[in-house]
Amino acid sequence: MQKQKPYLQSFPDENGYFGKFGGSFIPPQLELPFNEINEAYNKLSNDFQFIDELKKIRKYYQGRPTPITYCNNLSNLVGGARIYLKREDLNHTGAHKLNHCMAEVLLAKYLGKKRVIAETGAGQHGVALATAAAYFGLECEIHMGEVDIKKEHPNVVKMKILGAKIIPVTKGLKTLKEAVDSAFESYLKDTKTQMFAIGSVVGPHPFPKMVRDFQSIIGIESKEQFFEMTGKLPDAIAACVGGGSNAMGIFSAFIEDSVDLYAIEPAGKGSKLGEHSASITYGKEGVMHGFNSIMLIDENGEPAPVHSIASGIDYPSVGPEHAYLNSIGRTKVGLCSDEEAVEAFYTLSRCEGIIPALESSHAVSFAMKWAKDNSGKSILVNLSGRGDKDIDFIIENYPKD
Repeated sequence: MQKQKPYLQSFPDENGYFGKFGGSFIPPQLELPFNEINEAYNKLSNDFQFIDELKKIRKYYQGRPTPITYCNNLSNLVGGARIYLKREDLNHTGAHKLNHCMAEVLLAKYLGKKRVIAETGAGQHGVALATAAAYFGLECEIHMGEVDIKKEHPNVVKMKILGAKIIPVTKGLKTLKEAVDSAFESYLKDTKTQMFAIGSVVGPHPFPKMVRDFQSIIGIESKEQFFEMTGKLPDAIAACVGGGSNAMGIFSAFIEDSVDLYAIEPAGKGSKLGEHSASITYGKEGVMHGFNSIMLIDENGEPAPVHSIASGIDYPSVGPEHAYLNSIGRTKVGLCSDEEAVEAFYTLSRCEGIIPALESSHAVSFAMKWAKDNSGKSILVNLSGRGDKDIDFIIENYPKD
């Protein structure tokens, strides 16, 4: 009897599909450059020198492995389960995004590209890509919605200091979805000297697979660290989901284990279209930005307006692998409102001395609720980023004595 391939070797298939989700729905002029990226990735992912260089970068530049922290005070405050954090906030640049950005820019350099282009919402991907571009000596162009530029000012300043060219996006809601549109338009003008470095497990094949694989270091480390700390695996793992790169990064190592995996979506300020960004919860199957997944659609069949207090997860779709894993019942969805995220932001800060990103606060909030109902169990939260970028916005709009 033939042994079944491990999940990560089986998905996606050679055409980039996770079940019916994924694929590549792109204009003809993008087929050649995206095939080039796919071929280069397939070659380099098995190349000793590439892997060795990436390992050295992660250890000596990014500061990996990032630790797991047991939240003793928070666990005692909430009561019930034990809450642990995977500290991606301690990764260089303050979030998980550098895990794939260093690898993507290394790939761009291998392909002889002169510039990397990307979108950013909260600015974490933008800062990470600008950092990687500075490290490898490439130009960097970041597209960011005007609303997010104002909201995430500290990250905008960092990108400028790092030498990135920031393109303000003034169309539509002026947030993440429009930033992706703008970055694609810019990339189409010159695919020979530029590479589009997508910031999540979204987009046409091979990006959902490539970004997942580069982010899988989170899960690989977490599995070993948690077992070393406790002698067993966590009962549950929670991670916030917009596109879903941090969640796939940590989920990937546990898909074939008996661990509950919770994708926490932004419930925003209500359940009506335009008040949230909960694609899996309220969405339908559809194609956007070159891939088939579950997305929020308006009455005209177009991507719906979305909202979240966290700029990094206000996206009207979700990575195709998340859509697939949810469709087969392997992952579960949790919801967190804007207000709950702010409460978790303050609670973690004041209980543990760790200021989380508003995106990560969604997963922290869920863990606090889950812990109350699961006495004696353990939950590991992927703390995908730190909250430096959010402090001005929080103090101005949600002050607390």
